[in-house]
Amino acid sequence: MMSTRVPPSHIRSASQAVVTLAFAASWSLLALQAQGQAADLTSADSWREFRGNSANGLALLAQLPTHWSEEDNCVWKTAIHGRGWSSPVASDGEVWLTTASEDGSQLSVLCIDFATGAIKHDRLLYDNNTPQPDHHATNTYASPTPILDEQHVYVHFGSYGTACLDRNTVETIWERRDLPCNHFRGPGSSPILYENKLIFHMDGFDFQYAIALDRHTGQTIWKVDRDIDYGTDNGDFYKAYSTPIIIQVGGVDQLISPASKTLLALNPDTGEEFWRVRYDEHSTTVRPLFDGERIYFSSGFSKAQMLCVRVDGQGDVTDTHVQWSQRKGIGAKPSPVLVAGRLFDVTDDGILERLDLETGEIVWKERLGGKFSASLLATKTHLYAFDHDGKGYVYTLGDTPQLVSENTLPSGCNASPAVIGDSLIVRTTTHLYRFENR
Repeated sequence: MMSTRVPPSHIRSASQAVVTLAFAASWSLLALQAQGQAADLTSADSWREFRGNSANGLALLAQLPTHWSEEDNCVWKTAIHGRGWSSPVASDGEVWLTTASEDGSQLSVLCIDFATGAIKHDRLLYDNNTPQPDHHATNTYASPTPILDEQHVYVHFGSYGTACLDRNTVETIWERRDLPCNHFRGPGSSPILYENKLIFHMDGFDFQYAIALDRHTGQTIWKVDRDIDYGTDNGDFYKAYSTPIIIQVGGVDQLISPASKTLLALNPDTGEEFWRVRYDEHSTTVRPLFDGERIYFSSGFSKAQMLCVRVDGQGDVTDTHVQWSQRKGIGAKPSPVLVAGRLFDVTDDGILERLDLETGEIVWKERLGGKFSASLLATKTHLYAFDHDGKGYVYTLGDTPQLVSENTLPSGCNASPAVIGDSLIVRTTTHLYRFENR
């Protein structure tokens, strides 16, 4: 059901990236403007959603540390209870994230003071009497990343609940717990904000749809079921975990909405379809990238392919607008990064690589080892990659990147990092860290 002004069930109180254009090629500005993020070009003190304000993992002005440990360049370290892979988001001196108990019976939201690492708020939002049992070991009940505006934090736990909270009081402004979806392997898609809408995907075993809620009231503005031929009646191949992006094509905004077997471009005001591209893979996870003319995305399991698709089509563009596809060694879970005219990807089993933007050819690669889920991050000088075991790799940018450092923490990363000013915010499976050159 949907409700408004719901009092908090439990509250415990205890004490980016600016994108500069001087060094970037012209496509960088086009990409940011096309995603509707021009206003964020002047903001250096926030990372409000999954992969940052521009949705692409870039922190181009940041002077981030290239070496860190629990002793080196660590401003603070804060223990996070429970188990959750949601990425940290931050603004106005606050860092927000969600977590859950191991069995999914309790779902919580936390606010951490950016300056000190102290937990300002720790609220238990939901008690789940019957968590969905078929939960994959690599996922959690708190994997979707929250999103911030000036006054609110919007948290999303898939079918378990979506809520708008007041950032000052952590009081619930509205919540929705009536949106059906058997995630089967757990929720993963994060919400986005577009004008007056909170938009997210619900691609599960039984139901598959995209939905837009009024960000002020939680009322449904539109809901569109996936019209996709999955080629099977096995719902395990229907599910997906990707977070959409907004792009602009010819002055018209498009919602790029990856699902299992098909990526859809929708009208963000109505949910009406503009175009689609089909592929064979399911469980699509990565967030797409846009360079002003083309999108780049990984299709999912099994044996992901990277696709480069022109966005000026109508209808089914599979045979006409796919510029290239690369089927060898592509990551299914970590999102790639596009920086200084170079496309970097890391595979789930630890191969870092650079793909040619025009052909998709893998022109450089290096085996890191380990397992990877966290998305890549880039500044104007360095590339960052984090694995499950606590290793964080830093490489130079260039045609042939060079390893700068290999840094180790006691536990690893399934969440993607965030950047505030010159600080690197890293969530491991047990703690939240702030690293800065000291």
